[in-house]
Amino acid sequence: MSVEVRIEPGRLARLLRARGSIAHRRISQRTERVARIAEAEAPGSMGRYVSWKVQEGPRGLEGVIVCDHPAVRYVLDGTRPHLIRPRRRNGVLRFVVDGQVVYSAYARHPGTRPNNFLARALRLGR
Repeated sequence: MSVEVRIEPGRLARLLRARGSIAHRRISQRTERVARIAEAEAPGSMGRYVSWKVQEGPRGLEGVIVCDHPAVRYVLDGTRPHLIRPRRRNGVLRFVVDGQVVYSAYARHPGTRPNNFLARALRLGR
């Protein structure tokens, strides 16, 4: 008597990728953990803009962490020193310095260092 078992790779792959499967749960847990670290590492209120999802990629399931804050590129890449000029027609900027109101036609911004909190969260979440 002989027994033959065939494993269909396509069907097996679909089982592994199915929502609720072990692989899906594991990648969801890991992605959520890294997203929570990214929220904590993000400067200011930027952590509120961090979200995550699990989706089908070219090589199977992949976890995706997204930060859709309008200034996220400036934080991740940093900025060079630059001038800040007023947007309004009155042509002046208004600042409060040491409790006193100061007006200026422009301001010199010193630039910012890159803060790649997403890559740091990925390293810490491993």
